[in-house]
Amino acid sequence: MPDRRTALVTGGAKGIGRAIAFELARQGVATVIADIDLPAAEATAAEISSISPSSARLIDISSPADIAAAFAALDDTVGAIDILVNNAGVISNAPYSQVTPQEWDRVMAINVTGPMFASQEALLRMRPRGYGRIVTISSLAGRSGGVSVGAAYAASKSALIGLSRHLARQVAGDGITVNVVAPGTTATDIISAFTPEEMTAINAAIPVGRLGRPEEIAAAVAFLASEAAGFITGAVLDVNGGRYMG
Repeated sequence: MPDRRTALVTGGAKGIGRAIAFELARQGVATVIADIDLPAAEATAAEISSISPSSARLIDISSPADIAAAFAALDDTVGAIDILVNNAGVISNAPYSQVTPQEWDRVMAINVTGPMFASQEALLRMRPRGYGRIVTISSLAGRSGGVSVGAAYAASKSALIGLSRHLARQVAGDGITVNVVAPGTTATDIISAFTPEEMTAINAAIPVGRLGRPEEIAAAVAFLASEAAGFITGAVLDVNGGRYMG
């Protein structure tokens, strides 16, 4: 294991991604905050820098070419990426009967294609070094098919589980683990996509009686990225207050 590990957190400027970056920093990990919103990423990186080295990187996670360029640039600046957190994503509430080809492609590009090619770039660098951690953020919807979210979102988050398990098998002998955290509904800006009626129903359906907190998701990610989780790969860690028990 490197003396100081470096993590790339996609969608790290806000919400769950921001909480993940802070938690990793508290554990001594240097962080790169990759986000489509560069000013927000820079602000988050500046805050984290008081805890552990941190920098910001503009990235369009829907573009494989942009992902490849970002990793190439990081090779020359921060050096090796030891931990990849595939967190960036977009929600879609369109029911199956109203999904357009454009909406389907948009959700898949951000939620599935991005993590696929970010993982590809990371693994190209991790495998020769014999070390790495990839943690991908799926969703309760990827486990249950979704309740209040749309078809494209549920399908994309389920696809991430299959992708991660495939990658986990491919690189298990290379000192690399690939795991998934599947959060339930979490108290971030993304819940503004739900109506008050939907939020009431969501809260009522959670056995612990509340939404998750970003810090709780971050703790699960940090554990899977740690040395204590070195014998865990291809796993899905459900953090949803008991709403799904698989």
